[in-house]
Amino acid sequence: MIKVVKIGGRILDDEARLAAFCRDFAALPGEKVLVHGGSVLANRVQEALGAEPRKIEGRRVTDEAALQVVTMVYAGWYNKHLTALLQKESCNAVGLAGCDGACITARRRPPMTLSDGSTVVDYGFVGDVTPASVDVGFIRGLLGAGYTPVFSAINHDGAGNLLNTNADTVASCIAAALGASLVICFEKDGVLSDPADPGSVIPLIRESDCAALKASGTVSEGMLPKLDTAFAALRSGAAGAVIKNAGALCSAGGTELCL
Repeated sequence: MIKVVKIGGRILDDEARLAAFCRDFAALPGEKVLVHGGSVLANRVQEALGAEPRKIEGRRVTDEAALQVVTMVYAGWYNKHLTALLQKESCNAVGLAGCDGACITARRRPPMTLSDGSTVVDYGFVGDVTPASVDVGFIRGLLGAGYTPVFSAINHDGAGNLLNTNADTVASCIAAALGASLVICFEKDGVLSDPADPGSVIPLIRESDCAALKASGTVSEGMLPKLDTAFAALRSGAAGAVIKNAGALCSAGGTELCL
């Protein structure tokens, strides 16, 4: 079965842990796809340029200046750095953005009403994708030729515009389109019942549990899009979903998600 692995969080800024992750990813048997984020460095670059990063409900507000930064960071440095690290491990990786081969097309997000039911936010140059946005034939063609696709979260609208997309969403849509297993990796061991206790991993979360977890504050900020997109992937055809520590990619554990 194809595996779609998303790597993000602070792992991307820890060279030793990132190198170990790439070794483990390269060792995964079978066909696989890697999707990556990069928000920590993007935040630092924005701040160095005198801009304040803005995230609302875990998603980045992207004006034109922010779009230039995230494109440089995501589709530039991180995408090529990961590709080079995987090549070192004899994994024949190909770095991609959605505009390459028109493999993922996004639709610019219209102003949205937040979960409070009243606040409306324009996220700017942010794109939304669905499983239907993914060119499955293109990805299967690369996999069949022995390549491992490495996707940044920069996509396009088909009209000459780049759009910033949440990396968890990109991973979930690729997994759903391919009928693949989705693995979301970051620096923690899974979804924690107590954010202050790294050992408080919730081993299984059903979609019906989510409302209570959000209401209690157990799930908030960056974990919100992880859960939302993983459940969306399962509803749309993904074969499975788990959130886990990047250092445990090749072992059991983490938080399994099911409908």
